[in-house]
Amino acid sequence: MGIIITWCSLFSAFGQNVQQSNIIDTAARPAVFAPGIVSTPYDDGVATFAPDGNTVYFFQGTIYPTICFSKRVDGEWARPKVVPFSGRWGDWDPFLSPDGRRLYFVSNRPLDSASQDKPKGKTHIWYADRLDGDNWSAPHYINAPFNLDGIGNYAPTISNSGTLCFYSPARDTSSRRKSFYVKLAGTQYSGPKALSLNGNDEISDPFIAPDENYIIFVSGNDLYISYRNGDDWYPGQKLGPQVNNGDSNFDPTVSPDGKTLYYSSARVKGFYKRDQKGKALDYDGLTTEMQSIFNGKSNILMIPVNLDKSGLLK
Repeated sequence: MGIIITWCSLFSAFGQNVQQSNIIDTAARPAVFAPGIVSTPYDDGVATFAPDGNTVYFFQGTIYPTICFSKRVDGEWARPKVVPFSGRWGDWDPFLSPDGRRLYFVSNRPLDSASQDKPKGKTHIWYADRLDGDNWSAPHYINAPFNLDGIGNYAPTISNSGTLCFYSPARDTSSRRKSFYVKLAGTQYSGPKALSLNGNDEISDPFIAPDENYIIFVSGNDLYISYRNGDDWYPGQKLGPQVNNGDSNFDPTVSPDGKTLYYSSARVKGFYKRDQKGKALDYDGLTTEMQSIFNGKSNILMIPVNLDKSGLLK
């Protein structure tokens, strides 16, 4: 499974002086991903792609988040479908393994040993294996020490070597909301260890690169990136104002080719503004506004990125 990486809470003085100069071009602006198809008037989150980039998995919903997928046909994203194993319980935060063979997600579905007529109070991490085409196995609960009943887990992402990162806000007894990682050795996972990438600040929704070269994560409302520094990590650095404009951002992922950052946001500024110099809205106008994709529900945004470490300034 490759070299075991130790993530520490201490950073070298050398690492503290590192900056990233060109992750996002100053002229770049976020765009809505697949408006009206994937990004809708409902809550939409997490864009995770098949290796060829032509199938995207995401969750959508209001009361019951549900995992859906869409295929790109002749350059256009097709009407989504629900994955075969979703649509009954609350399922969200899907993440496709880098090889495209396994889809991880969180769910409040009952464990196989429990009554099947009501959801769990906390979310666990599950996975389904691709069989062929768009067919998937039945979901499997990850029966490991980090996936305990009574402690909710969220936002799983996984590297090529099997390092699984996830957000587990209630796990730390200090009341700090933290993310964790576990290593897979054979069929057994290690115990969870905290990701300390931004001092004592909250770390949520960690996206780990397939080669474990960097982690993009959320702290407060903002997206940060932390690069590998040997067996350690450089301190998390906030991405630019093109992404972090004060609105709440979450669910970062990166396209398989490493060139596009996707994230979820209820951002309206820069996309829509009511014409306050024009005629006041009547009820039909108000309904149209509420049913638009810029109604305060989350959409999936995308922006070009340069994640090459050659941009590091020391």
